Amino acid sequence: MVRAKYQGVLDLGEKLNIQNGDVSEDNGVLKVTGTAATQYEKNLLWDAIKVAGGDNPSDIMANIKVADETVYAIHTVASGETLGKIAKHYYGDAMKYKEIFAANTDILKNPDLIHPDQELVIPNL
Repeated sequence: MVRAKYQGVLDLGEKLNIQNGDVSEDNGVLKVTGTAATQYEKNLLWDAIKVAGGDNPSDIMANIKVADETVYAIHTVASGETLGKIAKHYYGDAMKYKEIFAANTDILKNPDLIHPDQELVIPNL
């Protein structure tokens, strides 16, 4: 029963390719463990948990670790994106594009010139 309630979380974990994942149920409590690639992916899982169970769900215990704590996310540029649009997505502030540019000067020479399929580091702020 509780597994069905959180099936969307489990599906998201598979989509995000959560490593070392384990799911078990004990006395009506779903226990979920695993390792997300980045903090952003961990946050996505917690957001999904809150959607299904509320802000403080008592029927799920999740222990999600982060494999790479040095970055917030890795973003693959899609056609039509700008650093400002990417910054708005991750930080809620388009002006944070400067921080993304600074974290990627090894592949970017101009903040106005990014290309589809480039993988950008989204730094922890």
